[in-house]
Amino acid sequence: MILQIISSLLPEFLTDLLFAILLLGLVGTVLIVKWMGERRTKMKIEQAKTLRENRQKTMEKLVLRYKAQHGEVDPASILSLSLAELANRLKDGSLSPESVLWVYIEKALEVNKELNCLTDYLPECEAHLQSVKNQKEKGLLYGVPISLKDHVGYKGHDSHCGLVHFSGILEKEDSVIVQVLKKQGAIPFVKTNIPQSMINFDCSNSIYGQTLNPHNHSKTCGGSSGGEAALVAGGGSVLGVGSDVLGSIRMPSSFCGICGLKPSGYRLSSLGFTTPVSGMRSAVMMPGPMARDVDSLAMFMKAVLCDEMFVLDPTVPPVPFKDEIYNSSKPLTIGFYDTDGYFLPPPGIRRAIQETKTRLEEAGHKLVPFTPPRIEYALNELCIRGFFADGGSTLAEKFDVDIVDPHLKQQVFLYRIPTIVKRIVSFFMRPMFPRIANHLNAHCGAGSVKGLWKHNAAIKEYRCEYIAEWKKLNMDALLCPMLGPAFNIGCPGKLFAGFCFTMLFNILNFPAGVLPVTTVTEEDEEELKVYKGYFNDPWDQEVIKGMEGGVSLPLSVQCVALPWQEEMCLRLMKEVETVSCGHLKK
Repeated sequence: MILQIISSLLPEFLTDLLFAILLLGLVGTVLIVKWMGERRTKMKIEQAKTLRENRQKTMEKLVLRYKAQHGEVDPASILSLSLAELANRLKDGSLSPESVLWVYIEKALEVNKELNCLTDYLPECEAHLQSVKNQKEKGLLYGVPISLKDHVGYKGHDSHCGLVHFSGILEKEDSVIVQVLKKQGAIPFVKTNIPQSMINFDCSNSIYGQTLNPHNHSKTCGGSSGGEAALVAGGGSVLGVGSDVLGSIRMPSSFCGICGLKPSGYRLSSLGFTTPVSGMRSAVMMPGPMARDVDSLAMFMKAVLCDEMFVLDPTVPPVPFKDEIYNSSKPLTIGFYDTDGYFLPPPGIRRAIQETKTRLEEAGHKLVPFTPPRIEYALNELCIRGFFADGGSTLAEKFDVDIVDPHLKQQVFLYRIPTIVKRIVSFFMRPMFPRIANHLNAHCGAGSVKGLWKHNAAIKEYRCEYIAEWKKLNMDALLCPMLGPAFNIGCPGKLFAGFCFTMLFNILNFPAGVLPVTTVTEEDEEELKVYKGYFNDPWDQEVIKGMEGGVSLPLSVQCVALPWQEEMCLRLMKEVETVSCGHLKK
C-alpha cells in the first residue's frame, strides 16, 4: 500500500529507481546476514580448536608431573595388558591408578598426533581418580582409563555431534552411562572424533577435521564412532564407549580391526547422549563398548548392567549380565550367509565368512545356511524410509549454521532436495539404476503421520517374519558379513548404502557385534579389480574405488543374536575369536 502511494506521487523513472534501491538493499541485507552467520560459525570453530589445544597442554603438563614422580614405571608393560589383566593388577595394588592414567594419557596424546582422533581432554579425570581411590568398594573397572565418543554427555563439556550447531553448549551433568562407569571406578579421560552429524561412515567434520586409519593413513577409520576405533586400535585406550544407530560402532571397529558391540535397543541407557535426530524411533541409537578383545566387551556389559544404571534410568529393564550364557561351552547352532543378495560383499569378506564357518564347524558347532527375508524391502522401506521419515529435513537444518564437510556434500545435497524432486528423479532413474532409484525414493520419508504409523507396523511385522525364519532353523546365533576393508578417505559419503550390512539389525533391534578374523590378501585385491557386484551400477563401481589398496588391512565378520541376548552374541564372538586366533596379523 505504501509503495503504491509513493509511486502515484513520483515520476515513473523515480519509481523504478526506488524499486531498484529497495531490491539492492534487500539483496545486500541477505548477503550481510549470510556473511555474519559464516563469520560466527568460523569463530565458533576457532574457539573449539583453541579450547582443545589448551586442554591438551593441561594434559601434557599432567603427564610430565606424573613422569617426574613415577619415572620407574614402564609404559610398554602397562599398555600391553588386556582390560581384564589391567583391572586385576589395579585391584591387587600391583599397579597404581595414577601411573596407569598418565601412561594412557601420554599414549593417547601420541596417537592423536598421528591420527587426529581426539576432540576433547577431560582434566577432571585427576580429581575423579582421587575420589575413586576413596570409594569404600572397588568397582569392576577400578582405576581403568576409558575414552568416550564425543556425543556422550560429560558435565562441563559439549557434545557437538561434529556440528557447530551444538558446539559450546556445555552439559549440565554426566550421562547415565558415564555416571555408572564412574561408580564402577572407571576414569574417563578423553573424548573422540566423529563425522559431521554422525550419519556417515567416514570420520571428518568442519571443526576438527579428518581422523585417519591407524593401519593406513590414506584410509578412513570409519564412523561414526571413528575416533574411538582409531584410538583403541592405536593403543591409546583400553576401553571406549561408542554408539550405534545404523552401524556406527560396528563400521569403525571393522575398519580399524577391533571388537565392538551394539546391544539391543534399550538394554543400556542412552540418557545424556546428544543426537541431531532425537525424535527418530525407527532405529534405536544404543551405546556400546569398543575394545581390543571380546572379553573386554563382556566385562563392560557386566559392569554397566548393574543396580546403579537401573536406578538412574528406570526405562532400562533391570536384567543383569548372565555369565552362565557367556561362559557356556555347549555347542551352538549358528546360521550363516556370505551375501544378502542386495549388496555383494568384496572378495575378502566372503572368504572371511567361509573360513570362519569352517573353523567353527571344526570346533564342534553346527552351521546352517540362512537367507534373510525380503532384504531390499527391509533396507529401503523400513531402514531408510524410517530413518529419514521427515525426508531428511531435521538433519538438513543442523547444517544451516555450519560449513559442510567436503566429504559430506553429496549426502547433504540429497537431504536438501525437495521430496517431489526426489520422486521425479527416482522415477526416471529406475530403468537404468533400479537399486539407487529405490534408495532415493525411500529418502522421501513416511509422508504423513498416518504413513509413519503404517511404517511402524511394517517394522513389527518384518521383525516377526525374521524371527520366524530364525526359529525354523533352531538357531542360537547368526554369522554374517561386515563391510570391509577400510575405505579410502572421502569415499563413504558417496556410498550411504554401505550401511546395509549393519542397519538391518538396528531396525530388527537385535544385538550385533563385529571382530576381525583375517586380513586382505594380494589375491583378494586382484579379485576386487573385477568386482561387479549385483548391479554393476555406480555404487558397485564405488566399492572398487573405495577399497583398492587394502592389502594387509583387517577383515571382520558380524555376529548377531535375538533381542535381549547380548550374552549369546558375545558368546559367538568369543567362539569366533578363539578359532580365528593366529589367522589375523597383529
